Amino acid sequence: MRLLIIGGTVFLGRHLAEQALQRGHAVTLFNRGQSNPALFPAAEHLTGDRAGDVSALAGRTWDAVIDTGGYHPREVRRTVQALKTQVGHYQFVSTLSVYADDAPAGATENSPVATLDGEVEAAVISSETYGPLKALCEQEVLQAMPAHGLVVRPGLIVGPYDRSDRFTYWPVRIQAGGDVLAPGDIDAPVQFIHAGDLAAWMLDCTEQGVTGVFNATGPDYALTLGEVFDACRVVAPSAARLVWVNEDFLLAHAVAPYTEMPLWVPSAYVGFNRVDCSKAIAQGLCFRPLLDVISDTLEWHATRPAATTLRAGLSAAREAELLAAWRHEGHR
Repeated sequence: MRLLIIGGTVFLGRHLAEQALQRGHAVTLFNRGQSNPALFPAAEHLTGDRAGDVSALAGRTWDAVIDTGGYHPREVRRTVQALKTQVGHYQFVSTLSVYADDAPAGATENSPVATLDGEVEAAVISSETYGPLKALCEQEVLQAMPAHGLVVRPGLIVGPYDRSDRFTYWPVRIQAGGDVLAPGDIDAPVQFIHAGDLAAWMLDCTEQGVTGVFNATGPDYALTLGEVFDACRVVAPSAARLVWVNEDFLLAHAVAPYTEMPLWVPSAYVGFNRVDCSKAIAQGLCFRPLLDVISDTLEWHATRPAATTLRAGLSAAREAELLAAWRHEGHR
């Protein structure tokens, strides 16, 4: 198969390119050439910018395209219009953030998506506009290629090459030992997917010509925050002591959900981490064991420079400050 990947050298795109080449596909990567440009010498590399110059795509045909990096509808529109007569299948990576913050638990692909107030073309990508803009990006793909479009909505993607560290923080922090601030409810549900599992399923869908919209996160069973932490201590045994701090304390101390405190969201967001992925699972989406997700993440992290500062999670000073405040309130 002749496969075009928009992106292809960072995180999910890198997993896609690796696996596509392993499967024997003829892979072309289209990106700005700024991130890991030396990767994948066996692939064809086209340089351009979907925000302006997509001329490198002109006059070319591919069996399929996987678009990993569209965030604004005007950019996706430019790309899909350039390719809709040149590819047989268009897969777009969206996000579970298309659902409103107050979405109920069990959101399916037919649940309402968030909308954007104001002028779309002038909208700037932010934490508030990210989901609604992604929903509009989906529309660009499905309207341009209604019979050949596939939209995949992942949640938190984890594992090797994840520079956000929104999962990596926990196995690294627990491995380090000591008193670890653990957020909220030990039984709070969590959902995430290893990038390698997502990439494998996406390539299967491309090869099979699957169309439509799919939520795509995991695992395929109810997983709790406490179980994730227990698994971290199995993979990397340490003297870590979990200090569970309640939600009211975290909110009172302005602890930022999901960034400063990865995997944690306030209980008011009842639909978060409770998304229905049964459609994708029925289509073949499967997941490696949690212990393997954690060990893969730690093995990759060990290859990073020793001075690497994690981009998510509490700094040591901030964690110590919060734990001291917690104990000052009389908690143990």
